[in-house]
Amino acid sequence: MTALLDRKLLFVTGKGGVGKSTIAASLGLLAAEQGKRTLVCEVDAKGNLADFYEAGETAFAARELQPDLWAMSMNTEESLKEYLSLQLKIPLLAKIGPLARTFDFIANAAPGVKEILTIGKVAWEVKERHYDLVVVDSVASGHIIGQLTAPQGINELVQVGMVRNQTQWMLDILTDPAQTGVVIVSAPEEMPVAETIELAERLNTETQVDLAAVVVNRVLPELFTEREEALFDSLRSPERVEALTAAAGGDVTPVLDAAELAVTLRRTRAGHLATLRGALDPALPLIYVPYLFTRSHGARATRKVAEMLSEEL
Repeated sequence: MTALLDRKLLFVTGKGGVGKSTIAASLGLLAAEQGKRTLVCEVDAKGNLADFYEAGETAFAARELQPDLWAMSMNTEESLKEYLSLQLKIPLLAKIGPLARTFDFIANAAPGVKEILTIGKVAWEVKERHYDLVVVDSVASGHIIGQLTAPQGINELVQVGMVRNQTQWMLDILTDPAQTGVVIVSAPEEMPVAETIELAERLNTETQVDLAAVVVNRVLPELFTEREEALFDSLRSPERVEALTAAAGGDVTPVLDAAELAVTLRRTRAGHLATLRGALDPALPLIYVPYLFTRSHGARATRKVAEMLSEEL
């Protein structure tokens, strides 16, 4: 299996709220700090990639944030203009005007057109070797299959000509596991785990894109051993609670409740992790990122998660 950061194109996806953008930003930072020219591309126009680097808003034109790290935000109209300029030699215009309106009509009538412009842009960067690695903060898991299969769908509809040629090189990149992989971000909870298992199966049956890894975010640490758990249980007796309260000068029941809650959450989440591991290919890398008991946004948090990923990769 090709090492995760040795690939050329990574699509990072996952159920909303699991920390997909955090992992994408952290993978990009880690790769850049390993000396790889790295582009992090945000697909969602409402995304907040800039928050993770604290480096100002991103745009379609890639901007270098620090040595070896560039960031951009996808814009399908800008992607179309770039395509027309590169492939059809049409000069770049400030606005496409009637062509843009025509494009919007076609895109809304023909599913897959906007997805092609997104896939085509990031695949083009790989094809031209502008970067060593392109990390895509992709759409959520419910939409990623449609995005990844768009080139194949158009390729099957159009048998000859320039359009087929354009989608074929995209497919060559997407279906090469040495170049491209999908990273699913999950969490040790029931719904994210179920959605991750379903997406892994769909990637296998509906696409030819390789599942590179599953990252489980927000894994709680094991705070207490079984022996310590038994000790906390014994401290629940009325006489010991009374003695501890007298010694501490305050009610200790909330502390004992917090310890019990920590144990319960850890065990419950461990069960979800076992379900996830049992449903996936044993050879698939399963990467754990501990819970950050701090703010999850900002350059400091991104660096911390990158360090955690570095220990796992």
